[in-house]
Amino acid sequence: MNKPSNKILRSFGIEKARLELFGTGLMNETWLVTMPEGERLVLQRMHSIFPAEINQDINAVTHHLSTKGLSTPRILPTLKGSLSEEDQGVWRMMTYIDGVSRDAIENAEQAKQAGTLLARFHHAVSDLDYNFRNARLGVHDTARHIDTLKNALLGYKNHLHFKKIKTLAEEVLHLVDELPALPELADRIVHGDPKISNVIFDSKTDEAICLIDLDTLTRMPVILELGDAMRSWCNLSTEDDLSSTFSLKIFKAAVEGYGQCVPNFLHEKEWRAIPDATLTITVELAARFCTDALVENYFHWNRHRFQSCSEHNQARTNGQLSMARSICAQYQSMHEIVEKTFNA
Repeated sequence: MNKPSNKILRSFGIEKARLELFGTGLMNETWLVTMPEGERLVLQRMHSIFPAEINQDINAVTHHLSTKGLSTPRILPTLKGSLSEEDQGVWRMMTYIDGVSRDAIENAEQAKQAGTLLARFHHAVSDLDYNFRNARLGVHDTARHIDTLKNALLGYKNHLHFKKIKTLAEEVLHLVDELPALPELADRIVHGDPKISNVIFDSKTDEAICLIDLDTLTRMPVILELGDAMRSWCNLSTEDDLSSTFSLKIFKAAVEGYGQCVPNFLHEKEWRAIPDATLTITVELAARFCTDALVENYFHWNRHRFQSCSEHNQARTNGQLSMARSICAQYQSMHEIVEKTFNA
């Protein structure tokens, strides 16, 4: 991976800064910039799937968050005032948020902190009147993802692992048939990818202080965001761990953190649907991984652990299926936790 060109360094006025690769994100190429006086910034070459206009969305939302007193990364314009610069890709620079990022929640207090932060974020942007340049429509269109899996089963019968993948797909499709219907709800502004690694914790107090990786900002029903958050936070293993289980203790702490932070923010139909959305998003992700196991066009897979993209996505599918089974086994308890929290 080559360092940013002189054109990029000049555009952002960082020719004399020290640059080092930063973070473990799968999408953007990220550099930590240390200025001569010690100030730290973040320089990114955006993944090609993101249009440059997405920076306008980030700028609008983070400005709004700042006016509400929330900590958030801010885009720093080029010396000419643009939000980005092009040179073998689109580059942007942002403020640096000092803290700790985790790949998995370690305890219930961290889950409660994450829930509180997500609630503060949703509440802060609830009055923002803004039309997104990058709308990201249909991100959690479960029916579309299921149809894509069914089409892959028809079109990739000659795949080396087809028999094994078909068995996984059959379990996914069986779970789909059992999914509860989610209520029709209005869209809200959401982060779009609230996995735990996108939550920054204070390194001393362990308070959740900031949400990062804002390329996924969009509008959609908030229960889809909450379902995705719970799916990520309550899995104490990795996504490709075949024995992944859903932690009811973490779920309880996260729901309480969210509900107690902004009481009466969610409508009754929204909070009652949190367990249903959690199961739905888990099964949806299993379907997407199962499709990727056949199509093999996923942008990232672990070449150190798996022989192929297909094998990694089979493991990911198994991991989400294990999570789904665990959720189903604790479904009633999840509903009881939600009822108790939001009726308190």
